[in-house]
Amino acid sequence: MTGRSTGDRSVADTRRPRAGTRCWQLLIAVPVLLALACGSLFVGVGSLTPQGLLAGHPDELLLLRESRLPRLIAILLAGAAMSVAGLIMIHVSRNRFVSPSTAGTTESASLGVLVATVLFGSASLLAKMAVAAVFALAGTFLFLALLRRITYRDMIVVPLLGIMLGGVISSVTTFFAYRADLLQTLSVWTSGDFSGVLRGRYELLWLAGAITLLGYLYANRFTVVGLGESFAINLGVDFDRVVNLGLVLVSVTTSVVVVTVGDIPFLGLIVPNLVTMALGDDLRRVLPVTALAGAFFVLLCDVLGRTIRFPYEIPVETVAGVIGSAVFIALVLKARKKVA
Repeated sequence: MTGRSTGDRSVADTRRPRAGTRCWQLLIAVPVLLALACGSLFVGVGSLTPQGLLAGHPDELLLLRESRLPRLIAILLAGAAMSVAGLIMIHVSRNRFVSPSTAGTTESASLGVLVATVLFGSASLLAKMAVAAVFALAGTFLFLALLRRITYRDMIVVPLLGIMLGGVISSVTTFFAYRADLLQTLSVWTSGDFSGVLRGRYELLWLAGAITLLGYLYANRFTVVGLGESFAINLGVDFDRVVNLGLVLVSVTTSVVVVTVGDIPFLGLIVPNLVTMALGDDLRRVLPVTALAGAFFVLLCDVLGRTIRFPYEIPVETVAGVIGSAVFIALVLKARKKVA
């Protein structure tokens, strides 16, 4: 699945797992995430304080139930799901710079949302998500098909190819949105922003959470696939079936997140890379930490976006884009230095 790279190696043979580190890291990660999550509940324009909640103030309880808790749950689910989707995609594509945002998957899902809006405007959110998932899957397979047809010596060619493909798809989406007078609607759909999340408008993200759990069940198979096709076949693993399953999980997860809260750039790339750099490539072992790290990253971006220009908000997409692009460049430079 990696194309023909002279310096190509499987994902799993470049990192050595460090046994015995998982438990204590989880013991640190969970309390830190919980502390930030609890603190985020009290960040916002509306008045919400611990004293008011303990006193049972009806307005503050209503704000907590209708807005702050749904927003927090949506952030945690989206962050965890997209990080795990990126981790799965790294394994099935066997390239560390392939993620939903660098393979045209996210842009294809956005095109699917536009098509569903134009053709089935009155359809349910679930139906639009299904259309977006089909487009995301088609876009991902197109990217992998292009990857098979090129020869490359530098691994940076792979994400560049995906970014160019995503740019083409995004241009097509923008053109048809302009023709259909849906540019503003498209912007609302695809901009990663949690300010509009309320109770009753985020529950589809539980499906992404369920897919994350399903990914954990197949973690060992994805790890074997990351070792290479011949290795997987020798171990009795149906390589193509596992790869296709991984791509379906990634596409559905991306579609759910895009339809519900929009695109969060670089999330599925930088978080899995940073976690596997520290813990190794055993997917079953690093998946829980990756999910927690992804949730933490999105939550941190959201809190920063709400506090930098308080009482106004900066969308998560903007904050994650700035931080993610810096980390992405650092990862690329590190990889090129290692190859040199």
